[in-house]
Formats: sequence, C-alpha cells, structure tokens
Amino acid sequence: MSNSYVIGVDFGTDSVRALIVDTQTGQAVGTHVHNYVRWKKGLYCNPATSQFRQHPLDYLEGLEASIRGALANASDDVRQHVVGISIDTTGSTPGPVDETGLPLALRPDFAENPNGMFILWKDHTANAEAEEINNLAHHWDIDYTKYVGGIYSSEWFWAKMLRTIRVDEAVRQHAFSWVEHCDWISAVLTGNTNPLTLRRSRCAAGHKALWHSEFDGLPSEEFLTQLDPLLAGQRDRLYHDTYTSDQSMGNLSAEWAQKLGLSTDVVVGVGAFDAHMGAIGAEIEPYAFVRIIGTSTCDILMAPNEEIGHRLIRGICGQVDGSVAPGMLGLEAGQSAFGDVYAWFARLITGPVRELLGDEAADTMSSQLIPHLSAQAEQLPVTANDLIALDWINGRRTPDANHTLKAAITGLNLGTDAPKIFKALVEATAFGSRSIVDRFLQEGVPISKVIAIGGVAKKSPFVMQTLANVLNKPIQVASSDQACALGAAMCAAVAAGIHPTMEAAQQAMGSGFDAEYQPRPEQVATYETLYQKYLQLGAFVENKPVSSSQSIAQYAQSESL
Repeated sequence: MSNSYVIGVDFGTDSVRALIVDTQTGQAVGTHVHNYVRWKKGLYCNPATSQFRQHPLDYLEGLEASIRGALANASDDVRQHVVGISIDTTGSTPGPVDETGLPLALRPDFAENPNGMFILWKDHTANAEAEEINNLAHHWDIDYTKYVGGIYSSEWFWAKMLRTIRVDEAVRQHAFSWVEHCDWISAVLTGNTNPLTLRRSRCAAGHKALWHSEFDGLPSEEFLTQLDPLLAGQRDRLYHDTYTSDQSMGNLSAEWAQKLGLSTDVVVGVGAFDAHMGAIGAEIEPYAFVRIIGTSTCDILMAPNEEIGHRLIRGICGQVDGSVAPGMLGLEAGQSAFGDVYAWFARLITGPVRELLGDEAADTMSSQLIPHLSAQAEQLPVTANDLIALDWINGRRTPDANHTLKAAITGLNLGTDAPKIFKALVEATAFGSRSIVDRFLQEGVPISKVIAIGGVAKKSPFVMQTLANVLNKPIQVASSDQACALGAAMCAAVAAGIHPTMEAAQQAMGSGFDAEYQPRPEQVATYETLYQKYLQLGAFVENKPVSSSQSIAQYAQSESL
C-alpha cells in the first residue's frame, strides 16, 4: 500500500513523544514531545524511599497532546492516510484499575493517592516483596523465575501489586485488577479497557509478570495464595492469553478518532515496552546487542528459539518468545541507573548553587555542567590507579538483580576534583555494561554487534567512547533520535497489514546509523585492569567473594565476541 502513514507513541520517564512515519520510506513527517506536568513538579514521588509514581492524567494528557501536536505539523493528506498507531512505554509500570479498567487515581476518592497511580519502573518500594517471591519460587515444585533469570525484581509487576495491596486497604478493596501502562494506553485508544478482555502484551507479561506457556499462563493460584492470601482471586481477574506487537488491539474508538482528527479505521497495535520496540527501531537482528541508553539502560538481544530457547540465562530480565519480534526469543537485561548517575552528580553540585544564588544561576550552571565535565574528563589520562566507582546508585538490575545495593567511590584524596569523579562515574556505568555482556557470553549467548540508541547515545560522545573502550567493541549509533517511537511505528505498520513482518518493516522504514565508536587500543588494556578493580569493589560492597582468575576468564571470553 502506498501513501500510508503510521504513528508511534513513546512514553518515556519524563515525557511522551509521537512520531508520524511514512510506511514506505521511514521518513518522519511530524513529531511532538509533551512533558508530564505532574511528574515535572515531583508530585507523588519520594526519592529517599525509592517511591516513583505517575498520575494517569499525565499519560492521557500526553497521549492527546503529543499526537495532536505531531499531526499539526503534517498535511491533511497525511492525516487522511494514517492507518495505524502503536504504543511503547516504560516497564514494568503497573497500576490498579476498577471493573471498567479505570485507574483508581482517575476516581475522586483516589485522585491524590500515590497507591492508586501507575508505579514507575524505578520504584523500589517492593524490595521485601520481591525477596519473598524469590524465596517461595525457589522452593516451589515449579520455579516460576526460571525464565526471568532466576531472580524476581522489585521493579516488576507482582512485587509492586503485592506491596500496594498490603499497605493500602482502600486500594485493596477497590482494585478489581491491575494493568501495565502499555496495555492500558493501547486499550484506551480502542475504547475497550475491560481488564478481562483487553489484549495483554506478551512482552510485559513474559518479562515482568512470570507469564509463560509452560505454566499455562501466570503462576498458579496455589503459588500466589501461598505467597500471600491477599492475592487470592487476582489470577482470574488478570489474563491467560498474551499477544505480540505485530497484532491488533482493535480500532481507534469514535471518541479518540474525534479527539485526534483521525478515522475509526485506524488500527491500534498491541503495546510493548520501550526498549523492545526501540530495538525494532534500531534494526535489531539475531545476536545484535541493542542498548537503549537514557536515565537507565535496557539491553535487548534477539535469537532464534531453536538455537537459544533451550538455555536458561541466569541473572537477566527474562527470555520471552515473541517479546521483540514474533518467532524469535527476546532477551532483556539492563542497568537501573545510567544517565541518572550523571544527573545525581549534577544535582549534588548545583543544589547549593540554587539555595545560595537562586534558580537562574543554578539553571545556567545545570545546562552547561555535564558538557563541561565531559570535556574536562576527556582530557584526563586513563591509568591503573584511577578512582573506581560503582554504578549501583539505584540498585542493580542485571546481572543478578539486587535493588538493595548501594553505590560507592574509592580512591578519593585532597587532589580529587569534579572532573575526576565524573570520569569515574562514567567508567562505572561502562563497567556495569561490561558485566552484562560478560554474563551473556558466559551463558553461551554470542553477541555479533553492539547498537546504541537513546539520549545518552546521541548526545554524549565521551560516554560512548568510554563504553566502546571498556567493551572493546565498536558501537553503532542509530540515526533516528526517536528510535523507540520509530520502532512503535514499525509495529503499527505490521499490525495494520502494511508490512507482512517486522523485518520487512525494518527494511522499509529503518533510519540506518550515523556514528560508530571504535575502541582505542591504547586504553583497552588499562580499562581491563580498572574493570577488575570494579568487580573487586562490587564484591566487597556486596560482601561476596570474587575470583580474579574467573574475572580474567570472563574477559578472555569477551575477546572472542
């Protein structure tokens, strides 16, 4: 079909963006970004307790504003030939809903209750519940964590639900079911938010809710009620079947067609998480390692089921058939903080400036600080005696999730200045990345290439060069600065029947690559020494023994990438 367009909508941590794309050329013909109003004010969040909540009104307002804004920049011909919309969101970001699928926070009695809102991916208030899930699963006749790396995380669906219904009786009484953000927004566009009938994302269910066909869906009622009797009946009010992102959620409802100025013939695709659709947008192929680098990282691999499906990969965020592309095994890993590490250091410096000199001075410094520190750090030599830092400022996602862990910096003295600390923090995020690569290699999953997308990948050459040096691998950066939205648009094109497969959509709509970072041989060996020190510091902080010979063996494996 010629002269057709699709819209990809990417819900990030701070904002939502819509991208209108030509289905035959991949050309972007309209885009708009909307910042969440309530989130920007810091409402409903308490970083000291790792509580991060987002109000569904931010999502609804952002959905309408971003799509309308993108369409405002496009011609009437484009508007008339939009055939599909697909959504990606952060994850796991679940929220409680009533029988109609209305999030509780949209009801007057829960409008200001954080427990009635969507629980953002980086909310770690459910650490204790995650540990309970792990303890029970590892002693149950079926280990329901076997396909999520053997460790359940407090960032995921069941831990967040369990903690919320434990601490809030009102939510417990009024929450009929729970939905992931990517499922709810897609359902809103179709007009069917009934939690019993809306189509649930295979990506979200498999990676975060312990869904697997081997288990006949979600964990058994016996397991859940043994975990806590408060979970009794929840399984029956959730879902049994799941759907991949090449499938249709339904058609655009009359209400939303009128709001957006589109036709009810527009197909709404099944949603998924931003990293997985971002990998599609980055033109992922089997055994490519795609890094979505922003406030945190999410790493996606895709492999043929017949080659890797029999392996159980330890310590990652799941292996799910069809979570990226149908017929392929999607594997997920990532870091709980990447850009957030740098943002924390920037706040540490600018905070007193704001208090002493006011907002204008602090804002001016804030806009210039990271580029300045990057330029200064880039001039520093890389030596075996440099500072060593850990990137666990928001806990550790992979390998081996543990969100109770804390960050550390060692080697400070009276000569240590801000650029040296910043350099150590950048290296820490690169070392955390390296540990993920090593785990895949240890588990027999080869990596053919490294691809990067996201804000950090596009804007921070110093960070990307450091990452290439530490991984000792070239890194390609996708040309599109909206790869997640582009991936969502590709999925919409397949769901709408324009392209027969994800691969075909990628070939027609891909943006290619506009940068490549090559490792610098003169720094690779020194970074190997520093990486070993990173592993030793991590083992000390985690109170866990480490074998340097084992670490060196892991490095030898990585050399055979």
